[in-house]
Amino acid sequence: MSIANEAVDHTGLQTALKTGIENLSRDQAITFTKYTRTVLPLDGYVFWVAGTDTITTKGSLHVGVERHQDQDQTIGVNSVIFTAESQVTEFNDIQPGTMWIASIPAPGGQAIEVAFSRRGPFYQAANLFHYAGFAVYPPLKSQIVASAADLPTDPIVNNSLPVWLALTQYAPVFPSFLVDENIVPPYVSVHIEPDLTKPIQSFMKYNWSTTDPEPGKPGFYYESTDQLAQDHVVLTLYGFTNQTSLQYLSYLLQYSLSSDAVGFMTPVVPKDDKRTQTEIAAIAMKKTIEFDCSYYQSTTAVIAERMIESATMAIQTSGVING
Repeated sequence: MSIANEAVDHTGLQTALKTGIENLSRDQAITFTKYTRTVLPLDGYVFWVAGTDTITTKGSLHVGVERHQDQDQTIGVNSVIFTAESQVTEFNDIQPGTMWIASIPAPGGQAIEVAFSRRGPFYQAANLFHYAGFAVYPPLKSQIVASAADLPTDPIVNNSLPVWLALTQYAPVFPSFLVDENIVPPYVSVHIEPDLTKPIQSFMKYNWSTTDPEPGKPGFYYESTDQLAQDHVVLTLYGFTNQTSLQYLSYLLQYSLSSDAVGFMTPVVPKDDKRTQTEIAAIAMKKTIEFDCSYYQSTTAVIAERMIESATMAIQTSGVING
């Protein structure tokens, strides 16, 4: 068979498949809204803020639902495959700080918000484009907001994370699992083991107020609390040499002594770690620093507030708080 005949066959196949998709989708059009990644300088929490840019494309939706029953939630996990009649080029052109989210009907009549994380498989002869992803899990819907006005204005975490995020003299510092996409070293990731955060004093100390800071909500009236607590911290360093890792550790220790915001409770030393990539037969410049620390939870809130003040100019110029 000649190449010309193959091209004709492919065109016929594409026409037939396109007709099938249109019949299945009943000429359905899906609208995607562009969201911008926003990082709170308070404690590194990530939110996605809706913008005004939208795109609409035709295609067929395949929705699967699987029920998950865990200790802290019972949810229906919606997996979605969107088969488009043409390539959605906007998906390829977006920057790491942007994402397209579609609001689509789901079984039961409720709309779900879907973000697509994978494309494929793709057959050139078929000329159909498959995009796969999951609906935003209910516990994470608070991270998808309609405008910058809906962003929190106070710290979210109770642990010592704001302390370490503020110490950026040697490299950018990120919370674990929230490192910027495709970032190049040097940088530091901070992981605080949730199960190992514990109180050192028996009860927190309340600074009482005569007025309710949140009218209409039950509870004691207080302005702030002091709780002496302990964290287990793991700092992962990329792109640091022997000398720069020791200088960074000295920087942390000096901050502890001069500020009294956090105290080191265990001996600490940088340790070499292994991160490989077979394709280049090399290992990354990766080190870890692991220790226990003590701190007052009220102190971390004050540090977060200072970080907010330092981000004031960014807020005024962009309308959102970007990391």
